[in-house]
Amino acid sequence: MATIRLTRLVPLAAAAVWALVAFPGIAAADGDQFQSPSGNIFCAMGVRADGTGTVVCQGDGHYAVPKPAECHLAWGDRFSLDQGGAPVSHCHGDTIVPSYSGPGKNPDVPTLDYGNTRSAGTLTCDSEPTGMTCTDSGTGHYIHLSRESNDLG
Repeated sequence: MATIRLTRLVPLAAAAVWALVAFPGIAAADGDQFQSPSGNIFCAMGVRADGTGTVVCQGDGHYAVPKPAECHLAWGDRFSLDQGGAPVSHCHGDTIVPSYSGPGKNPDVPTLDYGNTRSAGTLTCDSEPTGMTCTDSGTGHYIHLSRESNDLG
């Protein structure tokens, strides 16, 4: 029985460690994870200790910017936006999406239904049938993820 409990705790511990690594300086209560209704886009959003918002999203759409020669890992499916900054595409060898072995979307991650938003600082993520768009109202910068394409602006 202890093995079953340990097995169930490992994903929770991994998620807690990921939150500390991905968002240093973010108060735990201010962190927010959500997925699109289709389950193909996952985002983690929070507010840093200085009050600025940050968001990172990962999806499975195509990214039009060519993969840099120095990136030998995954490219074009993970993006971040920090309040006041420009959007960034990540070269990565891991995933921010919590592990789940069942069919469909992860039941442990809240769904941001179409037409709804989440905000942190001046950042707002909008869930629409056309994808997830996170925008900084202070700069106009954005990240947009969908099945068809991923875009930064």
